[in-house]
Amino acid sequence: MDENHPDGFLRHPREPIGKRDPRERIGDHREIYAPSWREDHLRQQGERCMDCGVPTCMGGCPIGNLIPEWNDLVYRGHWREALARLHATNNFPEFTGYTCPAPCEPACTLAYNADAVAIKSLERAIVDRGWERGWIRPEPPSRRSGKRVAVVGSGPAGLACAQQLNRAGHAVTVFERDEALGGLMTLGIPDFKFAKHQVERRLDQLREEGIEFRTGVEIGPAMSLARLRERFDAVCLAIGAQQHREVTVPGRELRGIHFGMPYLTAENRRQAGRDSLAIDARDKRVVVLGGGDTGADCVATAHRQGALDVAQISVREQPPMTRPADNPWPWQPRTYEQTYALEEGGRALFALNVTAFVDDDEDGAVDALVVERVKWTLDSQGRRVDKTVLEEDIRIAADLVLIAIGFQGAQAQAFVDQGLTLADNGGLATDETMMTDLDGVFASGDARRGASLVVWAIGEGRDVARHIDTYLMGASRLPPSLQTLTPPTDD
Repeated sequence: MDENHPDGFLRHPREPIGKRDPRERIGDHREIYAPSWREDHLRQQGERCMDCGVPTCMGGCPIGNLIPEWNDLVYRGHWREALARLHATNNFPEFTGYTCPAPCEPACTLAYNADAVAIKSLERAIVDRGWERGWIRPEPPSRRSGKRVAVVGSGPAGLACAQQLNRAGHAVTVFERDEALGGLMTLGIPDFKFAKHQVERRLDQLREEGIEFRTGVEIGPAMSLARLRERFDAVCLAIGAQQHREVTVPGRELRGIHFGMPYLTAENRRQAGRDSLAIDARDKRVVVLGGGDTGADCVATAHRQGALDVAQISVREQPPMTRPADNPWPWQPRTYEQTYALEEGGRALFALNVTAFVDDDEDGAVDALVVERVKWTLDSQGRRVDKTVLEEDIRIAADLVLIAIGFQGAQAQAFVDQGLTLADNGGLATDETMMTDLDGVFASGDARRGASLVVWAIGEGRDVARHIDTYLMGASRLPPSLQTLTPPTDD
């Protein structure tokens, strides 16, 4: 297979890495994904890449992954070189290879009228092989700058920032308020979607590169931002965006109604042996509010806990099966795709708006939801601006309600009290260099741009590291991501 075949996409069908049978995987917390393919299968999938003159897949990737390059290297069997190209733009490709919804794939040129290259699967296969072969090793800097940087938050943005700054020679300390490192990669995403050993081995790599980690330290209540600024030459706030979006209807105070993220966090802690089960769905009628990734993870977790019945409610109408006219290639398709969680069971209900939670037997716990069936009027940005009620007073039985309708910004009041301001999206306001109102204090990831994808967080971490390095040293040789505000110089 040394000769390149430009018609590979005609000779081989798209066959991404699949998932285990739902009937099997629902009974455990092991990863839902099937084992990797055979060597020849992987190389065939790499051969499907057309090496386009204008690689629109890269335009669809927030960090500008060099997708055609490592696709071709996989096809040729040059796996270690493919890993190097993957790491050139992405510190943690397994984070994205396992959890990213892959906006690069619908942007693939083949997706215009055929099946896209299995980009996400190839990314996962490359990094999996890198770990299996021992190619991923610590890369400590050859010299130190004498500068010290504090990174607050150990999610993907914080870890990417820390690794980049450490490799630039700065001494980096990461502060995490929880008992475990990794942010929502560890405490938010279920084990069966992303096994935690994948986070741990990256943390081990970062420790061996010289990064210091301190857990159980919440900046603000436990240590003031002012004190942090005294001890460090620069500070990066990568605290995420975990301010929950609320459902303000009668009955919200009833027992049995919880936010989805604490539910997932409790289960992750239980799986790690760090805590007992706080919210249990066993033998309960579960209703999940929210049709996104967090909602899907709640549905799948309830299945594994032994829920009697699970319904997932979306306030929006069910998306069409084919692209609407105003949603052309290469944009992310606004079409319906069944989630992995609903493959395992449960019901998806659309265009329902909750109007009340009900306690029928007056014991203080929720027994049902009252919803109305609606049709929304949307603006040009797809935002809901008005509704028409089609049916009222629909009851849905529920013993456990999980609210997973998104987040509205960072939990940042302690930082606002110390001089920072919030942007319109609820995140920390920054200038064009990602610096906040306080000199030397930067913000990155969801804390700055709002709740988003893991791949955006990694790109933000890389970008803020470049800005911090420039702030400390006057210039930076750290590589930018696709969205950087300071493009690379000629030198």
